[in-house]
Parts: sequence; C-alpha cells; structure tokens
Amino acid sequence: MPEALFHHLPVLQVVLTLVAAPLCALAGSRWAWSIATAASIIAFAITVTLFSSVLDGTVISYHIGGWAPPIGIEYRVDILNAFVLLIVSGIAVLTLIYAQKSVTAEIGSEKHGLFYAAFLLCLTGLMGVAITGDAFNVFVFLEISSLSAYALIATGADRDRRALTAAYNYLIMGTIGATFFVIGLGLLYMLTGTLNMADLAQRLFDHGDNRTLRTGFCFVLIGLTLKLAMFPLHLWLPDAYSRAPSAVTAFLSATATKVMVYVLLRFLFAIFSFSFAFEASVLRVLVLPLAMIGIVVASVVAIFQDDLKRMLAYSSIAQIGYMLLGLALVSQTGVMASIIHLFNHAITKAALFMAAGCFVLQAGTTSIRELRGIGRDMPWTMAAFVVGGLSLIGVPLTVGFISKWYLVEAFIAEGWWPVALLIVASSLLSFAYVWRVVEAAYLRDAPEGVVRKEAPLSMLVPMWTLAGMSIYFGVDSSLTSAAASRAANALIGASNLFWQ
Repeated sequence: MPEALFHHLPVLQVVLTLVAAPLCALAGSRWAWSIATAASIIAFAITVTLFSSVLDGTVISYHIGGWAPPIGIEYRVDILNAFVLLIVSGIAVLTLIYAQKSVTAEIGSEKHGLFYAAFLLCLTGLMGVAITGDAFNVFVFLEISSLSAYALIATGADRDRRALTAAYNYLIMGTIGATFFVIGLGLLYMLTGTLNMADLAQRLFDHGDNRTLRTGFCFVLIGLTLKLAMFPLHLWLPDAYSRAPSAVTAFLSATATKVMVYVLLRFLFAIFSFSFAFEASVLRVLVLPLAMIGIVVASVVAIFQDDLKRMLAYSSIAQIGYMLLGLALVSQTGVMASIIHLFNHAITKAALFMAAGCFVLQAGTTSIRELRGIGRDMPWTMAAFVVGGLSLIGVPLTVGFISKWYLVEAFIAEGWWPVALLIVASSLLSFAYVWRVVEAAYLRDAPEGVVRKEAPLSMLVPMWTLAGMSIYFGVDSSLTSAAASRAANALIGASNLFWQ
C-alpha cells in the first residue's frame, strides 16, 4: 500500500461511510444495500490494516487538516481503539449481509434508502467515537450515532407501532446522558483550556485534585453510564432492542454499548486515572455494587420474559454489568477482562439477535410460547442460538467462559471471593432463561397448522460466522487475549504515568 494512502487511513474509514450515507438515500431501495455493504467492507478492510499496524504497540496519530494537537483535532489509533473499531466495522459487515432479507420483510421498500443511510451514519458515528483523540469530537460523533440510532429504531414501527415510543424514550434518555457528558466536558475545559485527550490528561495532573475536577468527573461518569445502560440507568434499552427491526437490534446490541464502555475506559484511565482518589472511591463504592446488582436483577427479569428479543435485551444489561465489574476493579486483569468481554459479548449477542430475526422472518413472532417446536423446523437457526446461549452461560470452549474466567481470576487475585462466587452463580441464572427457549424449541410440539421453514442462506451465513467465532475464540483466545492484555497495560501505564 502506498505510504501516502496509508497515512490517511484513520480518516478515510470515517469519511467513506459518511459520504456513502447520502448516496444510499439518493439511490433508493435498489442500490442502497449494495452501496452500504461495499462501504462497510472497505471500512472493515481499513480497520484490519490499522489493527495489524498497532498490534505491536505502535500508536498512529493523524492530524486533521495538518493542524497539530492540542490546537487541531487528532485521530489517534492505538491497540485499544483499533480493537473496538475491529468489532464495530466487522459486525457492520455481517449485519448488512444479514439485513437484505430481514429489512425487506420488516420495513417498507420506500424507506430502504433512508434506512441504509441512517445505518451508515450510525456506523460513522461509532467509528468516529472510537478513533478520535479529541474529547469534544467524542460528543459530536456520539450524537451522530445516537440520532441515527433513534431513526433506525423508529423504522420498526412498520411491524410494531411501539417502536415509535421506544425510539422516543431512547431519545429522551440519550439526550439527558449527552447533556451530562457535555457539561462534564465543559467543566474540564474550564479547568484546563484544552479538549485534546492526551493534553487534557497532562493538564489535569498539573492542576491536581480540586472541586471542578470532581464535578466534571461525576458529570462525565453519569452521562456515559446512562448511554451504556448501566443499572439502574438502563430503562431505555429493553424497549429499544425489542421493538427495533431485527438487523438494527443485532447491530446496536453488539456495538453501541461496547463503544460507550470503551469511552468510559478511555476517560477513566487515560484522562482521569484510577489513582485519582475520588475516582477510585466512586468506582469501588458506587459502580461496583451497581454492576453486581444489575447482573442479578437483569438476569432474574430475563427469566420471566416471554418475548425472546426482550429477554436478550435484559441479558445485555446483565452482560454490561460484567464489563463494569472488571473496570471498577481497577487492576490490569480486571481491565483486560472488561476489554476482552467487549469482543466476546459483541459476537455472542449479535448471533443471538440474528437468530431472533430469523424467527421473525420465518415464524412471524419472537414469543417463546409461539416458538414451540421451532428447533425441528429451523434446525440451523436454533443450533446457532444454542451456541450463543452456551456462550452467555459461560460454558467451556465458548468465548463467554473466557470472559468469566478472567473476571473470576481478577477478583480472586484481589481476595474478593464473594464477587467471584457471584460471577459463577450468575451463570445459573443465564442457564435458566436460555433453557426456557431450548425447552420450547426442542421439547414441545409446534402449534397445529403452523408451517415454518429454515431461514435463507444470506441470513444463516453471517449468523453462523458469529456463532463459529464464539466457539473458535473460546478454544483459541490467543489473539483476543493478547490484544486485550496490551490494551489494558497501555491504559494502566497511561494512568500511572501521571498520577503515581
């Protein structure tokens, strides 16, 4: 690859999808899917190139317009955000391949061009959030992804009018979260006079602990935890995931909250630092207990859901709790566990929601009671769901086991046995709600007169790609573990650099 082209790769993947979005809107339903898929594939190829370039610890810094930071906006690629970009762009490619049949069935043809335009805008925003090195730019891209996500969820109104209410609730809660976040940024800017993340960290260190810093930290923390649906700030998520079109749910569940966890990691460790006494106490006293409660409460609520997508939505809230557990432990192993779970949960939950979308297409429902006997009618789809369910439980040889293993190891190393036992015991709750679906699918007879057939190949291939990855990276986790370990070391090192 020419060196001049490689130099511009960090900005090209964002610009490419941003430019392709209005092309989808103008092209209409006939070419919109092709344009969106081609743009996402190219963005994924760029991400793979960047990921391979920073895997050895290299950091790529790109200055927008040639203006060096802290005056100019910097796109900064390191092992952590390259890992997140890999998740987001890879899931986008698989979701778009899956979406062609699903979107045709669930959304009116006159809206297809606008749907794929909104999808690419959401992808642009999520990639921009991950790659930018400017704190205010995080807010800008966050709003791009959020506004397009509200529109994507609302397109589910063609099938279920409650999607409009779900999108509206998400808009209100998302706006509140964004407001808290930008107020926090304003306080940090008032204190330091800069918004470049690296420069911000240095100037916060120079100012030391003070009231403005603590207030800004609290506003940023509340805004981000609301955006990522931490218990009890999760109320927007179940309706949003269960009412949105199947392709939208698969994409957002695997990417949106993961990017928010990344932003939280970046701010806590690279900008503030866990050695900042007030921050450390908030994480241990507030975030850690709420994460533990969220795991238990969300899992219990999931057991009693009849709608499959809603059950998986509550499961996502519990899985966010696992990510926050490792983060709040503020140790290298704990942070590593959180980072690796970003990847593991993304591929698992995307596969599960894709299976739910196949049920919507072929059975016309996601009611567990009405999916009786579906395992005999749709064996490949249900088998993929079982693989994803085993990963949620944390069965060995799946990626879910890898995540829980590192989390348990991290808490045992700190001597926090009760939390380690909670993580193990929570697997029983996961087993309970996964078993309800398996029992209905395989051990009960199908309703009389109902004819159902297997999902089309274009939906099975991306779904089984993700299910296969759940097994492969559960057997050989060397790549994901190495990337997560290096990212955790970089975060801990950046934190210690200023505050120890």
